[in-house]
Amino acid sequence: MKKLYISLITGALISSFILGWLIDSLSAPTSNQDNFKVEKQILAGVVSEISQHPASEHQAWLTHFAAASQFSLSYHNNAELALPIELHSQLLIPGGITLEDELGFYLIQTSEALADHHIQLRVEKPPMPTNRTDLFLTVGFYLGICIFMWWWLAPLTKRLSLLNKATAQFANGNLDARINLTGLSYIRELETSYNRMADQIQQLIEENQLLASSMSHDIRTPLACLRFGLDAAIDSQDPNKIKHYLARMESDLDQMECMLNSYLEYATLEQKSYQISPTSISSSELFENCFYQVEHKLNAQGIQLEIKTENQALYVDPHWLARAIVNLLSNATDFAKTKIIISTTQTHADTFIEIEDDGPGIDDANLDNVLKPFFQQESHRNRAAKNYGLGLAIVAKVIAWHFGDIKVARSKELGGAKFTLRLPHRCHLKNKTGTW
Repeated sequence: MKKLYISLITGALISSFILGWLIDSLSAPTSNQDNFKVEKQILAGVVSEISQHPASEHQAWLTHFAAASQFSLSYHNNAELALPIELHSQLLIPGGITLEDELGFYLIQTSEALADHHIQLRVEKPPMPTNRTDLFLTVGFYLGICIFMWWWLAPLTKRLSLLNKATAQFANGNLDARINLTGLSYIRELETSYNRMADQIQQLIEENQLLASSMSHDIRTPLACLRFGLDAAIDSQDPNKIKHYLARMESDLDQMECMLNSYLEYATLEQKSYQISPTSISSSELFENCFYQVEHKLNAQGIQLEIKTENQALYVDPHWLARAIVNLLSNATDFAKTKIIISTTQTHADTFIEIEDDGPGIDDANLDNVLKPFFQQESHRNRAAKNYGLGLAIVAKVIAWHFGDIKVARSKELGGAKFTLRLPHRCHLKNKTGTW
């Protein structure tokens, strides 16, 4: 919103300055000092004519001339002028000097024959503009500011209208309603937050629908087994068979409990995003902790894990990122033949973590689906290993919490699957969240 505040202040200042300058230019009274050509010629003629009379007759002659010509002429001593001494010499130049007060102008001139006296011609100012003109200028000023600010803020109102429209569409059930971001928007941060919120809500709704559908589908098999075992146990008279049926029923209950726990954990996973606690940790320390968690599974299947890292510093949540990496390593162990490689590279803005194996890889048609919950490339989930297609979906969520992303491809070095995690550096996380 900082950009919006700066724009508002700038627009107000610019509009006030431009309109104030225009109104001052229109309302400023024009100077009449250069429009007294006729008056100055008359004054020069009077000075020339009165100079030809004796000094004792100057006052009487000027009074008679003023009455006959209706000019406001008067005869004064130079000592009466409140002027600096250096300006007195200018009274002798052609045109003399011009003085101004609130009511009008004084054209003053003298000659050598007038000695220490001068003749003064009074010129009244024209009538001031009426109040109606002032009212017009005032109304024009405020109307101009309104028009200028409307033009300045038109992009803002347009973007707010788009945001309101998208929000209304989203509230009416159109979960695909988004705002196309532009670089000139005053509220780009707000629009980005809305799109991110809409993406999360849409994802949660879709995942809940998928969760309900998958659970209702997967729970039918153990329920059917329980019903069959219960009926068989009731109908059987053999104690050994009854114990056998009860043991199978207990196994089915364990499977259902494990399945429900996995589904419930994933359903509440989004709430744990607020528990993210980023801290500094070295890549070698992080990978060592992950290796200890999958070491038993690697040894059991004879898989070699090669770690390639230069001990880069990471600013992440060690617990959740380790869980994401362990899920990827565990998934790679299920498909790898002999080798898994985990490596890191860094740029000025991001850290990249790559995990690749020498297994069969992922079909190109499934690259966009493998990170979705409850998806597995095989036609049946591995219930014996308690896998329900949630491991990679959890990885995608954890990386999203870190404002990164994950890409799936085929490994050029090993030929199997390759997962690339991109994690932004600490400074970029601060810019995006304001808290990290």
